Amino acid sequence: MSIVVTGATGHLGRLVVEQLLEKVPAEQVTAVVRTPEKAADLAERGVRVAVADYNAPETFDGLFAAGDKVLLVSGNEFDKGRVQQHRAVIDAAKAAGVALLAYTSAPGSLKASLADDHRGTEEALLASGLPYTLLRNGWYHENYTENLAPALEHRAVVHAAGAGRLSSASRADYAAAAVAVLTGEGHENKTYELGGDEAWGFAEFAAELSRQTGEEIVYRDVSVEEFQAVLTGAGLPEAFAAILAGVDASIEKGELVVDSGDLSRLTGRPTTPLAEAIRAGLKG
Repeated sequence: MSIVVTGATGHLGRLVVEQLLEKVPAEQVTAVVRTPEKAADLAERGVRVAVADYNAPETFDGLFAAGDKVLLVSGNEFDKGRVQQHRAVIDAAKAAGVALLAYTSAPGSLKASLADDHRGTEEALLASGLPYTLLRNGWYHENYTENLAPALEHRAVVHAAGAGRLSSASRADYAAAAVAVLTGEGHENKTYELGGDEAWGFAEFAAELSRQTGEEIVYRDVSVEEFQAVLTGAGLPEAFAAILAGVDASIEKGELVVDSGDLSRLTGRPTTPLAEAIRAGLKG
């Protein structure tokens, strides 16, 4: 029996593999990657590295074995038909008779277009009849803390979320929840709504950034259309900018507040405070 992680060299997948290696022998872990060179360090540590691509379903043939526990990390190619990509993994997992397929989804409360592919994947997974776990991950701290340069340069945090709040947590927190499911028992056919312990708004984000830098940084609330223009002006593709602007509209409506407590319960510890993530982001 292996624990198999797809997208294993991505931001979240790699954290899951690293945390798995703290709990189980390396030979029990399979890292599924598109570019094996990026997983060379994992192979050196004894992890089995398998090469497969969401866009080539045949590459998943024979990859899984009966009894495996699989983490399907959602793809990030928004223009490639993500539900179809994910279905390649689901079909291969069903053919192999895996013991569990866990999927990194989005909060059930999120109505933005970003959630459409996740809902479609959930439907495909449930229709497959496989034992499943839905890990409905909320937003990541790192979505805001990994690129603080524009906010520091302009002394403004620019968003279109009004006074809306969100319950973000660190990628490492979400990775720990996935590891708890993959190494634990009793998670079959469960749905977990995952988010940080403390909800916050962008005015608080700007205030914390000001406190840590000693600079006066304000929250500049703009319209969804203005925010989309800011993002495209920064070089993001139009379609992706529209998705992110749509998420801000959802934040204003409270759709990214997740107060289930599932994340800290699964990991057995409080979630990472936003201030800690900002501190790490400033260190760069």
